Amino acid sequence: MRYLLPAALVAAAMTTAVVPASARKSSHHPSHRARAHVSLHVSSHDVVSGRRLLLRGRVRPGGSHRVKVVIQGPGGTQVGAASRRSGVFKLRWRPHGTGSYKLRAYGLHDKRVRASVSPARRITAYRPAAASYYGPGLYGGGLACGGTLMPGTQGVAHKTLPCGSKVRLRYRGRSVVVRVIDRGPYVAGRDYDLTAATKAQLHFPSTGVLLSSR
Repeated sequence: MRYLLPAALVAAAMTTAVVPASARKSSHHPSHRARAHVSLHVSSHDVVSGRRLLLRGRVRPGGSHRVKVVIQGPGGTQVGAASRRSGVFKLRWRPHGTGSYKLRAYGLHDKRVRASVSPARRITAYRPAAASYYGPGLYGGGLACGGTLMPGTQGVAHKTLPCGSKVRLRYRGRSVVVRVIDRGPYVAGRDYDLTAATKAQLHFPSTGVLLSSR
């Protein structure tokens, strides 16, 4: 009988030893970091270069968190803000050049919240450009960038942009993406000559001012 008690003690010690270390660790160090979410919205997807856009969004869970918006495009940059107690954040940004931009918001992590990123938002910044159109009487003739001008030809003439350059044009809510296919116009003060097919797609008059992404 004198050997029974020590044997019982040894068995109890062995039972304690086989408890997985990971289980003991997790019971003493639970994770408190919440899964974060950040959204981003822009006040317009089309803007004249130099004018401000309102960028707004929300971070969840709520509270004061640091947010940065990374802007890819001409002269890419990033801007920052702090969310309010509700998680809402707002800031203003202006594109300083024409072209296409991609924006994403990042909710920076801290001790309580994991990092998060919003879906991308895209905008196009334009400049006003004087334009006219050409075509009738010239069909069948050659284009400076190659090919033949026909009634259904889409594109624009420009004095200096490389042949094949893509340009987004916008006029009264309508937009089209076309390529530079010819040289011109040769009237002072005009930036583009639209083909008749491009003019028709935009519902553009014979001459006027439209918005250009280049």
